[in-house]
Amino acid sequence: MTAERVEALGDADGPQGLPDIAERVLALSPEGDTEVLLVDADTALTRFANSQVHQNVAERRLSVRVRVILDGRTGVAGTDQLGDDDLREVVDRAVAAARQSQPREGLRLAPPVTVEAPTADPATAEATPDQRADAVEAICRQATARGVDAFGAYSTGVTTYAIANSNGLFLSAPRTIASLQVATIAGEGHGFAARAASRIADIDGAAAGEEAIDKAVRTRHAEAIEPGDYPVVLEPYAVAELVEYLSYIGFSGLSVEEGRTFMRLGEPVTGPAVDIWDDGNDPAGLPMPFDFEGVAKRRVDLVEGGVATGVVHDVASAARAGTESTGHGLPAPNPSGAWATNLFMGAGVAASATELARGIERGVWVTRFWYVNILHPRKSLLTGMTRDGTFLIEDGEVTRPIKNMRFTQSVMDAFATTRGLTATRQVVVGSDYDYTVGLTVPAMQLERFNFTSVTR
Repeated sequence: MTAERVEALGDADGPQGLPDIAERVLALSPEGDTEVLLVDADTALTRFANSQVHQNVAERRLSVRVRVILDGRTGVAGTDQLGDDDLREVVDRAVAAARQSQPREGLRLAPPVTVEAPTADPATAEATPDQRADAVEAICRQATARGVDAFGAYSTGVTTYAIANSNGLFLSAPRTIASLQVATIAGEGHGFAARAASRIADIDGAAAGEEAIDKAVRTRHAEAIEPGDYPVVLEPYAVAELVEYLSYIGFSGLSVEEGRTFMRLGEPVTGPAVDIWDDGNDPAGLPMPFDFEGVAKRRVDLVEGGVATGVVHDVASAARAGTESTGHGLPAPNPSGAWATNLFMGAGVAASATELARGIERGVWVTRFWYVNILHPRKSLLTGMTRDGTFLIEDGEVTRPIKNMRFTQSVMDAFATTRGLTATRQVVVGSDYDYTVGLTVPAMQLERFNFTSVTR
């Protein structure tokens, strides 16, 4: 790491901090409209395997991404070097890329705006290896006492995002996230649990450990059942996986523009019990007040009472649709369009997921899904497999473990059969790139879910 880079990382608000870096980049851009995105990530991770801590890593990383717009053409280049020559070189590469690209409609920079940035949680930003190790050690002790092997990771830290452009915009905000994931093995039994929050004080590691350990013990000696349509109880991990895929394939203005979405605005697209929205300012999730184009996020109601009521936009898709950006632009280059990354699903009245099972004569309990793939976006048709805790429900009780199964199912058709939702919701971390998708969702009872085969 260069001396210049170390100095720049030392103080995000100092003379070599994020405002200074942004100003230097903009001054080096000779022509066109220029935008600079800075991501300063100060994170740490404690890994554990076979019920022992085996690694602690910490990373301080600052990335610079430059976007230039020339006559309706755009170019993007990035670097993690902060010397004057390095910044000049990345600007030159962005300009060269813009000159060689094809024109695109709706390209423009966001105007200046002010937002109320959340306050970083100092305890999360400054969490020590000992703190994470203590939490992990308690989980590992629980696991060893029950003959279970525990694996996973506990991450903490703060990421500061800054966006500036030649229109005079500059925004900066920190985002603290603590995330714990626990996977467990007990012979043929497997379990899983996760916790995520903006404050490390809200992470209950002991509860997560007990949940994952209990699943591993209970899933031993699983037996296969016949594939088919079953009533199901989906834990929040499974619900979050499905909702994030809905966001990816259908909640954007670009997906509507291209005709590849299940969202028919103003029409029922699923059952009346389903409400889904995106809100980057709600502290109940993992808040982020602006997007990667410098547009303030606002709440977007996507599905209300089963009716498709809105989609999210970035600057380009909003311009083509004759509306305004909702603050959901992703880092350029981004051919996928806007993405809802602070998702919420409305809650119900059930006291627990166990209560949801009581009305089911014979059904399936699903902890989570994996290996999910898209089959037909306009039908919200996905396929994937259950994992880490699949059980048979008989006469309202969770009775015995069953082997994992593959599903092939239209998500919105399944959600149309919603028969119950828990009153409490859980924060689940979704995709994690330069940004982290947060989903705050309940457990669900669905009347029908199609399982097509038993997995090995």
